[in-house]
Order: sequence, then C-alpha cells, then structure tokens
Amino acid sequence: MLELKGARLESLRRAMVKARASEQQQSYFRGVAGARYTLRKIFRLIEDEAKQHNLDPLAHQAMIQIYGSSSSRLKSKDVAERLDISPAFASSLVKSLLEKGHVKTEPDASDKRVSWISVTKKGQGLLRRIDERVHLHVEAVLGTLKPEETEAAAAILLFYAGASLKSG
Repeated sequence: MLELKGARLESLRRAMVKARASEQQQSYFRGVAGARYTLRKIFRLIEDEAKQHNLDPLAHQAMIQIYGSSSSRLKSKDVAERLDISPAFASSLVKSLLEKGHVKTEPDASDKRVSWISVTKKGQGLLRRIDERVHLHVEAVLGTLKPEETEAAAAILLFYAGASLKSG
C-alpha cells in the first residue's frame, strides 16, 4: 500500500484547483482522468463481483447504503436518494432484495405507512463475501498504478469532496 504524505497531497490538490481556474487546465484534467480511471476500474470490479453472486449491482449498492447508514436501516425514499434513482425504482429494488431474503422491513413506530429496511444476517454475509473478493482484485489494480497517479487521483477526490488537508 502506498503511503501518501498529507502536505504533498494538499499541495497537489491546491495546484489542481489553481490549474482548473487557469487557461492551462491540463494538469487538472490529468488528475480528473486518473481519479475517474481508478474509480471506474474499482467500480467495475465491484459490479462484476456482485453479478458473480447473482446480485444486481444496483441492488448491491442499495444493501451497502442500507447497512452502511448510521442506524443500519433506511426508508425506501432514503434508498432512492442515496442511489440517485426514482422512489418507484428503489421500491422495486427493495422488493427484489426482500424476495431473496437479503433485507427485511419493519414498520415505523410512529407512522405505520412507513417501513424501515435493514439488511438481514444472510444479506450481511453476502456483503462480506463480495467485499472479500473485491478487496483481492482492488489490491491487484492498485498495484498497477504509479505513485503519481495515485496521488493525483487522491488529490482530485479531495477536491470533489470539498475537502483539504490540514497541516500538523
């Protein structure tokens, strides 16, 4: 695993922000290209592994959003928001996950029209198995990147997230 130096990463992030605002934006777009290339490779690995486990990649992402939420449960409308899909499509995804036993629903204590969705033990096991396989593949992909490509990708991700690194 490559160890990044915070000061260098912050310097790169600032340089990319500066390049984005200039006439010569090539270094900024080099960072964008590297970040998107890296993310796309990793997301493709995740999608392929979900499919290998007979799970639609978006349904897999729904399970991650649900299980990874602060309370380990979400309402269907929150799943839709987190996946940036329509509420009707989120409802359909949840229904398919319910049928497979990967999630369960529980009525809201104060509003019986609303249900909370949580990932079952079976679903959690599936998430773990997929993650273990993805981790093996991701290490191989990351091993092919040059250190400067990793740094540029990390700097752009900081920029996209609206974050900077604090010194000291």
